[in-house]
Amino acid sequence: MRWIVSCLTVALLLAAPLASRAKEGSRCANGKSKQSAMWLSVAHPGLGEWYLNDWGNFNDHCPQKKFFLGFIPVYGWPGYLQVKSSIDASHCSTNDELSFR
Repeated sequence: MRWIVSCLTVALLLAAPLASRAKEGSRCANGKSKQSAMWLSVAHPGLGEWYLNDWGNFNDHCPQKKFFLGFIPVYGWPGYLQVKSSIDASHCSTNDELSFR
């Protein structure tokens, strides 16, 4: 029984630093959540990047091509731009590129 308790204690002591390290990786450099940005981009292309740029002025902080082309059925939502914008937002990228490199 002592052996099981000892193993569980060691496992818990090792798990705590790993959990905090996983949380650190879920934020962008500006402190914004990668997951929130990704889900906003799933809602509509460009919203996640706009969120990462602190919302602000629409013309300066929102990727215009992604946002407006996002209204085109299948290409924008649901479709290619939705996926592209979600991937960019989850990588903390705020570009207006329409293609993968």
